[in-house]
Amino acid sequence: MADQYTSGSAPVSGEPGGPGYVAAYLERLGLGHPGEPSLSGLFALHRAHVERVPYEVLEIQLGRPTTADPRDAAAQVLKGRGGYCVQLNGAFSTLLGALGYDVTWHRAGVHAARKLPPVGPAEPAPHLVLTVSVGGEDWMVDVGLGDGLHEPLPLRSGTYRQGPFAFRLGPSRFETGGWRFDHDRGGSIAGLDFSMAPASPADFAEWHPYLATDPESRLVRTVAVMRRGAASIDGLTGCMLRHIDDSGTTTRELGTSAEWYGALAEVFGLPLADVGPQERTALWTKVRGAHEAWLEARARRSAARA
Repeated sequence: MADQYTSGSAPVSGEPGGPGYVAAYLERLGLGHPGEPSLSGLFALHRAHVERVPYEVLEIQLGRPTTADPRDAAAQVLKGRGGYCVQLNGAFSTLLGALGYDVTWHRAGVHAARKLPPVGPAEPAPHLVLTVSVGGEDWMVDVGLGDGLHEPLPLRSGTYRQGPFAFRLGPSRFETGGWRFDHDRGGSIAGLDFSMAPASPADFAEWHPYLATDPESRLVRTVAVMRRGAASIDGLTGCMLRHIDDSGTTTRELGTSAEWYGALAEVFGLPLADVGPQERTALWTKVRGAHEAWLEARARRSAARA
């Protein structure tokens, strides 16, 4: 594997990308072939990816082995599933590279909560950001934030509104020559910082086992599913289903297994046809148990403040 993971380094003509790989991926996105690399093509691909391929950690919650390899992640997308941030951006990079886009990987550090201080990209890195050079300009591409970008952002300082959310892009305080992305105040994270130095899958592989298996990992502790639309965002955290649009936020508790699995299928396009009855029961029991513990902890905090 090359030190720099760019459009020329993914073996997209092999596994999982045989001769029909690009066609299958584009079918998953509901798109025809976009033609030669172009800004309009990049925007169409990005929009379709976040609208049709959800951020989700259900394989991790089911205890199934996963990797951060972009080819494995692409295979999951072609099976009708999603993944977490590194997996989604890695998979998308294989498609962009196969279509001829000049795409580069970058290490990024996530600033999870506003009450915590920002952090720069770690080594190994917990988040992957892509940049694509097209139309004479470099663009930030990220289909892995769940409730983040609907379309790419130009690598220029400024505030950018997309649907109900406004984002800000500017120089990073942690990475010389790097960039700081500030999420909307209603978003799932405070922001992230990313280096402009090229990265490779090796920069993310070491972090994956912790994210996928450690009890302290946020991906292990809590079920999270998100999907972005042009004018709205849907999110499922535990048993709480949230919808955000220009009119505000609505939240609904899913109290039964049927409601929960129904939301996965209808809202997020995840029917989980490969999850059998026993696995479904075990997963729901786990999710509901964590939700009940969260409700109890919230009630204790409210009582302490009273």
